[in-house]
Parts: sequence; structure tokens; C-alpha cells
Amino acid sequence: MDKLQIVQALSKVKDPATGQDIITLNMIRDLEIEGNKVNFTLELPRLDYPSKSELNFACIGAIQEVYPSAEVNVHSATEQQKAGTKPPPAKKGAMPHVKNIIAVASGKGGVGKSTVSTNLALGLKEMGAKVGLIDADLYGPSIPTMLGLQGQRPKVQEVYGTPRLVPLEAFGISVMSIGFIIEPEQAVVLRGPRLGAIIKQFFNDCIWPELDYLIIDLPPGTGDIQLTLVQTVSVTGSIIVTTPQQVAVADAIKAMSMFQLPSVNVPILGVVENMSWFTPAELPDNKYHIFGSGGGQRLADMAKTKLLGQIPLVQSIRESSDDGKPALLNKDTPVAGIFMEVAKNTALQVNERNDKLAPTRKVDIKI
Repeated sequence: MDKLQIVQALSKVKDPATGQDIITLNMIRDLEIEGNKVNFTLELPRLDYPSKSELNFACIGAIQEVYPSAEVNVHSATEQQKAGTKPPPAKKGAMPHVKNIIAVASGKGGVGKSTVSTNLALGLKEMGAKVGLIDADLYGPSIPTMLGLQGQRPKVQEVYGTPRLVPLEAFGISVMSIGFIIEPEQAVVLRGPRLGAIIKQFFNDCIWPELDYLIIDLPPGTGDIQLTLVQTVSVTGSIIVTTPQQVAVADAIKAMSMFQLPSVNVPILGVVENMSWFTPAELPDNKYHIFGSGGGQRLADMAKTKLLGQIPLVQSIRESSDDGKPALLNKDTPVAGIFMEVAKNTALQVNERNDKLAPTRKVDIKI
């Protein structure tokens, strides 16, 4: 029996939780062949993994399709059970194939979270990362418009008899939004528990590819969706978006404080100040601080974090969002460079956070 053929057979077995094949997810180790016996260890997030039996039988079936007489022995283990190694503070569980989950939040609406989220995702992708974007603003989903995906619907793919949604793709990033499921004019009238259930479905019932970053565009405030997020997945860090004026900063402090609660404990990666100044197209060197100045830096200082960037209020950002081609893609404009700087600073902050801090754990809070 050929080991390569066995690996190729196992690559057809998919993990029901992620939709990814078990070879890509590095779930197979210690593969050995002795005569007609095939022995290997199937590494699981936890020993009571719901799909454990399904995966065992799928592995046996895949190998016996190639070698019908093979005796296949599958040993189940977890990351912590690797012999002779000290386990990391594991980020197994929900979405183990996503390296970093970044929440983009604010205390109030209209400050540009969706604009920042979209251009941040595209900036990280420009840097060579694999990026996904979840539009978690269920009441007012903006991402379909900003990425030119209005009217499109996600495909449904069955994984071992369970239907899963396949996120759409735009400009090289994977995207999921309730705007792909409901009609544009349809109002979302849901109470808290149902809102939370939809957010969980975006994580657990979608086939996300392997990602370096998953950006979460949150709704305003500190409500059900924010709490469901930190209870469902391990959030690497959050970015707070504000405009310069004091009334916006005061609300942004509340969003920031939620992530800093001892029961939540999600690091603040940085602050993005949007609408920092107005610059008319015909006077590109002029800056009019119509919303005041300094709010973003004050907020960053309070959080002991970095001001990731200041985004000017210019007409081209609005036009590009409405046209479904985000500002970062207009390479010949100064705004594209500013959003790219935000993406680079974010990547640096994520790297520093991961070097200095243990992975964030999902939280168990009842508020």
C-alpha cells in the first residue's frame, strides 16, 4: 500500500464543522502502514467531538475505496495528548482553521464601521493574507452594497447530510451577510435569542476556507450580537471606530469598555478615527476639521493602544462604497494609501498581541 495514495484518499474526508478536508486541517498524524494494516491518529478539537464517529467511518471508507482489504485502525486524540510536547493554550473548537478573528466595533451608528471593516479586509488581502468578512449588523447590513454583491445568494453544500452555506466571494475575500439571505427592502424584526442564533450560524454553519483574518463588522452598541460573538468564538482583538467629536468618543468608550470587562477580556488592537477632516477634491491640501480633532488619539490613549489611522471625509469614499468598489481599490487616490496604512498597522498590532498574550478564550457570561 502506498502512503501517498492513502493521504490522497483521506484528503477527500471533510470535517463537518468546517467543511475543510482533514489533511488541509492537519488532523492526521502518525500514519503508519504494516502489511495490510493502516494505523493513524485523528486529532480532534476535543474527545467528545460531535462528529467523531462520522469522521472515523469516513476515514475507513475512504481508504477501503482504494485498498478494499485494508485493516484501518483510527485512534482519536486531542492536541493536548501529543506525546512529548507541551500543548499551547489551544485555540481549538469553533473555527480552528481561522488564525485571527478581529471585531470592528463602535458605540454608535454612522461612524463608518462598515467602511473601515471592508477596506481593512481588502488591505489585509492586498498584503497577501487570506481574509474573510462577516457582516454582523443584522438590522442594517451594508456589506453587500459596498462589495457589489446585492441580490446574490450563497450556495448550499451538504457535508455528510448537513446543509452548510458557502460564503460569497468579492475581490478575493470570503463574505457572509444576512443581506444575502433576505430581500433588500425586508425589515429584520428579531428578538435577542434569534439574533444570537443567526450569528452562531454564520460561524458554525458556513464553510469558511482557511483564513489568516476574519473581520467581524459589528452593529452599534454593546448588545446581544456582541455578547454572542465573544461566547461563540475566540476573538483575537477588537478595533474601535470613532469620529473626532466628543459625543462619538463618549459612546465609543462604552464599546471599548465592554471588551475590557474582566469576563470578556478581548484586547483592544487599536482605534480608527473616521471623518477626521474634510478635504474637497478641488483643494486636496486643505483640511477642515468640521467634527473637531483629537478624539481618536484620546480614545487610543485611554485604551493604552495605538491610533491605527485617520480617515478623511472625502466624497470619493462615499462614491466608491455606493458603487460596490471600496476606496482601497482606487489605487491612484490618497485615501487608498491611508486605508492600506490602517491594514498594515492592524497586522503589526495583531502580531504583537499574539507574541505577548495568550489566545483569547470564549467567555461564559450571563448578563
